[in-house]
Amino acid sequence: MSISNRKPGEKKEAPAEPLKRSIAGCMKAIARKQDLEVTFASDRPALMGDKARLPEPPRRLTPHDVAILRGNADSMALRLACHDATLHRRLAPEGQAARAVFDAVEQARVESIGSRRMSGVASNISAMLEDRYHRGGKYEEITDRADAPLEDAVALMVRERLTGQKPPPAATKIVNLWRDFVEDRAGHDLDSLLKNIESQRDFARGIREILSSLDMADEAAFNEEDEENEEENESEQDQQQAEGESGQEAQGDQAEVEAGEDSSDEMEEGTAEDADGPSGEMPDEADEADADEAGESWRPPSRSNEARGPDYKAFTHKFDEVVHAEDLCDSDELTRLRAYLDKQLAHLQGVVGRLANRLQRRLLAQQNRAWEFDLEEGILDPARLPRVVMDPFQPLTFKHEQDTNFRDTVVTLLLDNSGSMRGRPITVAATCADILARTLERCGVKVEILGFTTRAWKGGQSREMWLQNAKPANPGRLNDLRHIIYKSADAPWRRARKNLGLMMREGLLKENIDGEALDWAHKRLLSRPEQRRIMMVISDGAPVDDSTLSVNPGNYLERHLRYIIDEIETRSPVELIAIGIGHDVTRYYRRAVTIVDAEELGGVMTEKLAELFEENPPLPSRAPRRRRAVA
Repeated sequence: MSISNRKPGEKKEAPAEPLKRSIAGCMKAIARKQDLEVTFASDRPALMGDKARLPEPPRRLTPHDVAILRGNADSMALRLACHDATLHRRLAPEGQAARAVFDAVEQARVESIGSRRMSGVASNISAMLEDRYHRGGKYEEITDRADAPLEDAVALMVRERLTGQKPPPAATKIVNLWRDFVEDRAGHDLDSLLKNIESQRDFARGIREILSSLDMADEAAFNEEDEENEEENESEQDQQQAEGESGQEAQGDQAEVEAGEDSSDEMEEGTAEDADGPSGEMPDEADEADADEAGESWRPPSRSNEARGPDYKAFTHKFDEVVHAEDLCDSDELTRLRAYLDKQLAHLQGVVGRLANRLQRRLLAQQNRAWEFDLEEGILDPARLPRVVMDPFQPLTFKHEQDTNFRDTVVTLLLDNSGSMRGRPITVAATCADILARTLERCGVKVEILGFTTRAWKGGQSREMWLQNAKPANPGRLNDLRHIIYKSADAPWRRARKNLGLMMREGLLKENIDGEALDWAHKRLLSRPEQRRIMMVISDGAPVDDSTLSVNPGNYLERHLRYIIDEIETRSPVELIAIGIGHDVTRYYRRAVTIVDAEELGGVMTEKLAELFEENPPLPSRAPRRRRAVA
């Protein structure tokens, strides 16, 4: 007979709750932050300031699932305990590829500190890494160095030096592809890292030496004077940090033991997890992104050494849709959502008029005005009238102003409607579209407003079809696209204005597959009759779709996006510019600007739009007018 301590009417505790409490307590002990807020959700793991988000444990827990979950928790806790974000940003290199290696190796350092001190942490992090690289088999089939991320290979080699642990089996191919190259050039530098593992500053110097040996170092070097001034303070802080970590070692081990004991009952309930369960699709942890930036959504790191071929496909196009905004929402709800957006725009009513007037003046000033003289028809040339008065036999002469073509332009605004834009970013995006569309329309420029997202989270009907077809390898894009037309180029703004309110609708924003959206918008522009075509992309970063990335290489969507951007920028008559909402998009687009709030549009966007129109294409050729013969 079992005895329960539950009070009458009290709800039964979920089976995973003891495990969650144990993991949260362990994280606080390792991080030495009792005020650390730990939550569990069916979303990507993320570390934002003093808030950590971990994946929700699956119902049928296995020991391996628990180890993966604890590995993510240990990795975040060690980053809080052993990592100085300010120092990291100050010492990081400027180059994109070098920064990726620098970030990955620093994360390997903090994880190695915990692995060297606590065997439980070491096994948890090993399980987490094995799951990360094994997920979907995206790394196990790599055969070309161009597809193997260098930063991951270097980080795993550093971890091997620091802890003596071999790379996870799923990542062995990545390391083997780069091992000879890295060992030949930077083997000695790798060996010297162990002695500086406790000092982030000295360790960063070692990483810079590695980057220099790999010919990846940028011109920005350390400021030696600043280093000397801070050296003493840094060493004292490092010593205090090491002493504090030693004092907490026993407490961390005890917390981990409690986690194992509390979770033993749940692990016995089921020995196998369904292959499609949550842990099999658990995304990469937020530490791979810039975890130091609070509030930023996870984005996959850029790959500078990737292949850039158009080897991109969709598993099926059957469930994709191109839909008008008014077909996704009834008229009354659109009106209500537009009213909500108008409240957000209330303080910007004057911006629209000022922006339109400034841009109109810039465009008029940029017209290449010229006249043709001595014509037999046109406007009477008053400068020649005195000659006619003096000699009545002289014929009248006429002039004609050459045509300008700056008004023969169409602009497409392509808006990212992904879940990471939820909240302030999507409001700013809608504000941008509203202001820019009305402004350009006043300038006589046609505007088309498009949006892109997916129909479902984690694959939708495309993934279901893939599962029914026995999960073929490398299926390509594995989600249902939703491309939205908020305003067509030929529709007047007054008829389409309320459609933008749809972006305020709960549940619309899901995943984002930027490459195909860019290609779709580009093809629509190419079919337009206007002589000049401009595309402005409003986004918050890189493409992310969990379903696709779980069964394809980790850079699959980003590589396709870079390919499409390069094709448009180098081979297309369409002019491309990107607007980053709180995120730097210059790593993808040649022309890009980052804004934080709509108030910046009055200055920044006026300049960017004017720059586009300053680069006027050549005037269209026309048949020459017949001139009067001169005797």
